[in-house]
Amino acid sequence: MPELRKDPVVGRWVIISTERSKRPRDVFVLSEDTELSGRECAFCSNPSDYPAIFTLSDSSNPDRWHITVVPRKNRILQIEGEINRRAHGLYDVMNGIGAHELVIETPEHILNVADLNVEHIDKIFSVYALRIRDLESDERLRYVLIYKNYEGRGKTGTILHSRSNIIALPINPKRVKEKLGGAKRYYNYHERCIFCDIIQQEKEQAVRVIDENEDFLAIAAFASRFPFEMWILPKQHLCDFYKMDPASYRNLSTILKRVLLKIKVGLNDPPYSWVLFTAPFRKKKRPGYWMTLEEDFHWHIEIIPQLTKIAGFEWGSGFYINPMPPEDAADFLKSIEVEV
Repeated sequence: MPELRKDPVVGRWVIISTERSKRPRDVFVLSEDTELSGRECAFCSNPSDYPAIFTLSDSSNPDRWHITVVPRKNRILQIEGEINRRAHGLYDVMNGIGAHELVIETPEHILNVADLNVEHIDKIFSVYALRIRDLESDERLRYVLIYKNYEGRGKTGTILHSRSNIIALPINPKRVKEKLGGAKRYYNYHERCIFCDIIQQEKEQAVRVIDENEDFLAIAAFASRFPFEMWILPKQHLCDFYKMDPASYRNLSTILKRVLLKIKVGLNDPPYSWVLFTAPFRKKKRPGYWMTLEEDFHWHIEIIPQLTKIAGFEWGSGFYINPMPPEDAADFLKSIEVEV
């Protein structure tokens, strides 16, 4: 029988449709159309076309870049100008001020970050932290969103290269505010962090745990919106990703690589997206504002393989229908052996 589950953080309901469930390997069928076009990859052949914001050099060859951050050419927001928030009748309007940066994660033409070694992924996380610290100094900006879209093995005419996006915004996104609000409500009642309680319960029940190491836990989310949706949670309570002890990057890189390899091997290398949720900047503390955020919020990463599409019911109702129970997804992914 289908089951309705409520996300304990944001209060969103999800339908776990067991009657639609399939065997894990049947959820996604990879197209055979995987050849790249004859065009050169711009990130490999013409890195000078992208003026670098930040470059991490290769320690073995200082003249060669290792990871580079550039302004995205078709950026969503621009860094130049003033916010100029104003009314347009009953509507609110402001200028599209912000930053949109592209992290080119390797000079090699590698498509999936899962194929980079742990040491290299470690450096990518350190670059994220450096960029957040730099963007925090801009008084116009309130939040930095880091995300990655991996297109899978590719489609004809597509040039792929391992990369991720950093977007700095002058407002806090609605999705982030839902998480912040849910975490604060839980803290106000229980005087505990909801994410810390999730970690404790998931470890005790052990039915949705996919992977674990000393510092991090990877789980199939209890109210998963999509098949094989998973969260990576730091065991140490911390609301700001960029304030994490750099020594912990190694374990974060290891668990991320392991779960992404499990997706690649177990699900035939599907497209996926992941988002890093961290706390907003707290530059101006107004009375009653952000008073408990350091205690109630917990930074984390959400990973969603792109195996299904949003249709009319989801759009109209706000519900999601997931044909893969998270317990089954966790059991399947846990069984996938990978070498890191």
